[in-house]
Amino acid sequence: MHPMLNIAIRAARSAGNIIIRSLQHVEHLEVTTKGRNDFVTDVDRLAEQEIISVIHKSYPDHAILAEESGEQGDSETIWIIDPLDGTANFLHGFPHYCVSIGVMVRGRIEHGVIYDPLRDELFTASRGAGAQLNDRRLRVTKQKTLAGSLISTGFPFKYHEHFPAYLATFNAVFPEVSDLRRGGSAALDLAYVAAGRVDAYWELGLQKWDLAAGVLLIEEAGGVVSDFTGGENHIEHGNLVAGNFNIHQQLLNQIKPHLSEALKK
Repeated sequence: MHPMLNIAIRAARSAGNIIIRSLQHVEHLEVTTKGRNDFVTDVDRLAEQEIISVIHKSYPDHAILAEESGEQGDSETIWIIDPLDGTANFLHGFPHYCVSIGVMVRGRIEHGVIYDPLRDELFTASRGAGAQLNDRRLRVTKQKTLAGSLISTGFPFKYHEHFPAYLATFNAVFPEVSDLRRGGSAALDLAYVAAGRVDAYWELGLQKWDLAAGVLLIEEAGGVVSDFTGGENHIEHGNLVAGNFNIHQQLLNQIKPHLSEALKK
């Protein structure tokens, strides 16, 4: 195991312990509104501080890009952190949230960890070394057609201006598939694509910390990830389609005709 992946695992588990301990007093947490439908709690901040502390004990000169504290440092190695992806789920007791940590080196994601503390499921990947769930090798599904597939998505709840375009893509995809799921944690949903629990995923307006680790997991599990045009700007712009080779292309074909100009990037 690469040393940086080992540290990412240690940091994710430490943050997960904070999240689990906080379940006993969720109703007493201080909740702050960052923006429209966007919330942060004491747990997000404490978990993020713990992750950064663990990282800096081993790599004090590495840069940080974290959801709550923003950018720190200047280095060709950047740790991209979401301490609690699915905060709304966490606050409501809906059991679908995770810790996500990606490591970008010279502009490319090299390591990724997604940890679901409720289920003690640890998804890990290093570039060229495959993806694992609790040390079991992961592969995306072998589903060949949208018919019979189970697809996951995310609603643009922060970006209401894009809702008409998103709804058009939803209406185009839904009749073609077996069913759709919306879990509310993009990082964990991407891990589920890598694990073969769903056949594909699409969402718009994601942040780097939402998708950095999940993108690598899918690629290392044999899947394909792109932006809405089939290009490679998904990490930069946050518009993403992911799945196995066949389903990715078919899903992309359903989505493309319904995109607004703002989403064609």
